Amino acid sequence: QVQLVESGGGLVQAGGSLRLSCAASGRTFSITAMGWFRQAPGKEREFVAAIVRSGGFTYYKDSVKGRFTISKDNAENTVALQMNSLKPDDTADYYCAARVAGGTYYASPVTYAYWGQGTQVTVSP
Repeated sequence: QVQLVESGGGLVQAGGSLRLSCAASGRTFSITAMGWFRQAPGKEREFVAAIVRSGGFTYYKDSVKGRFTISKDNAENTVALQMNSLKPDDTADYYCAARVAGGTYYASPVTYAYWGQGTQVTVSP
């Protein structure tokens, strides 16, 4: 089992920045990639970013490219999402997720086995 705990959400004005963190514990050696997803009220959960444990390759949703940066610290078993130039459309609950399987399609939530409890991000106009 892997446990994930997010932190860093909050309220920010449009154009501002927030940094989300996710701490993994348990069988962390089994993690192959970690990702961030978000879910706004009344909408489906959507992919935001992912990072591969080995090699550090990163993947982003088109609308956040150039604004968000995902990073990892394997030694500390943490992953972070730096969010800059935030927009009201970024308002959502953000979830950290961990994969233990292989494959290269990182945008599908069904490929992630473990999830954090979520942290709320609100961007005011």
